[in-house]
Amino acid sequence: MEGDTIRIGHLSTMYHTAFLLRGSDLLADQGIAATWTLFPSGPDIISAMQAGTLDLGYIGLPPVIIGIDRGLELACIAGGHVEGTVIVAGRSTPALAECGSMQEFLAQFAKKTIGTPPKGSIHDVIVRELLRDYGRTDVAVKNYPWADFLSDALGTGEIAAAAGTPALAATAHRYGNARLAVPPDRLWPFNPSYGIVVMREMLKKADLLTRFLTAHETACEWIRHDPAACADVVARTTGMVDPAFVLETYRISPKYCAALPPEYIASAMKFVQTLHTLGYISRPVGEGEIFERSLIEEVHKDPHHYSAGIADTR
Repeated sequence: MEGDTIRIGHLSTMYHTAFLLRGSDLLADQGIAATWTLFPSGPDIISAMQAGTLDLGYIGLPPVIIGIDRGLELACIAGGHVEGTVIVAGRSTPALAECGSMQEFLAQFAKKTIGTPPKGSIHDVIVRELLRDYGRTDVAVKNYPWADFLSDALGTGEIAAAAGTPALAATAHRYGNARLAVPPDRLWPFNPSYGIVVMREMLKKADLLTRFLTAHETACEWIRHDPAACADVVARTTGMVDPAFVLETYRISPKYCAALPPEYIASAMKFVQTLHTLGYISRPVGEGEIFERSLIEEVHKDPHHYSAGIADTR
């Protein structure tokens, strides 16, 4: 067990367990050493996995599905969080709750632009499907290479709204240039905001992956039961935000678990339909091509905890 090393690609998304694993002894307790590489988006992680420079990635499912369609032997071996996409807009823009319907909310952006992370990211796919579903061909979508660019684009008026992670809403609230317009549970129920993904060749190292998933599951439970302590660890690890910011991010989208329940998988398979309709993939990718559930079912034997939320720290 001693000396096992795993190369991990992750995003700046602070509610992923990556920063907890980086800033704690959870992996070391499992006899695992990790090298960590930060990427701007899920599609960039897929490219690195294709190049053979990563063993494991924290990725939204749409880039994984696109990668499989292109011939990559990928497998999602665990979950982590659901409903992690929000829409923020300028403070003068009525939020969804103030509009009569989603159609009325989207009508505000006629001949305007909604910003998202790169094409093929989960946020990009959710927004494009939302616009397609409501027939809003008069709303443009602009993709940015880094999600961090969205707040600036909102501030300058380059875009009228933006879709991204709960941290985008926390940033908007803190700096006052925008506000949460559509909460995560109103966009795509149970959408799998990220999964733990490996190249299928890694499945030969089942013991190593099981130990990693044990640490990952422990981190998910830690967020649920003591989000304030986790916020301290994440803030210290990133060196970019304070604990209050991380805690607000947890509260905006509080559905954490490592399991792969039927609801998670069904929502992911809806992405397959959307990606095919949008022309992002050439064929309907099968469930068995995307998921390998055996390892997480050994680690997480109980019913999933996504709907249980997090402890109230106020």
